[in-house]
Amino acid sequence: MRMPRALELLYLKPLRREAEFGVPSCDLQMRSYSVRNLEFFCDFALRAAYYLGLPAFGPVPLPRITERWTVPKSTFIYKKSQENFERVTMRRLIQIRDGHPETVQVWLAFLQKHAYYGIGMKANVWEFSGLEVGKAMDENVKEVSELLEDKWAHLGHKRSLEGIENVDEFLVSERVKVSGGR
Repeated sequence: MRMPRALELLYLKPLRREAEFGVPSCDLQMRSYSVRNLEFFCDFALRAAYYLGLPAFGPVPLPRITERWTVPKSTFIYKKSQENFERVTMRRLIQIRDGHPETVQVWLAFLQKHAYYGIGMKANVWEFSGLEVGKAMDENVKEVSELLEDKWAHLGHKRSLEGIENVDEFLVSERVKVSGGR
């Protein structure tokens, strides 16, 4: 008896798309203490990238991180009997090239939503803009600074000194007298 085609594809390597220009869009680094979970989730991430139309490369094995501790088994008197512990973190890197920024964000959100237990993810995302991006940022800064200018005037040592002349009037007002002043 023959298995369904979709089930047969699970036993094969994930399909991949070719990158046209090879410009990196995202580096996804996955970490785990278990190789089995890590390999499974890398396979899942590559399949998701294929069906979203993203050219994915990897998983590239990164160097392991080994941490070791030595602690006494009992109280300080029994220092001669110690116990050693070791934790090895395996890492894999998947790189997306020539991906549209919105599609890359959808892919990362999908992976985060369906995250596998014991897997940590860290993504570096690059977005490329035109040469006029500096002018657009300067315009945005001007708009925001105009909106915040009156609020910033009342903060810190640069506070406007208009209210100092009114201090005497405030101290002799009825509100201060009722609350316990003079």
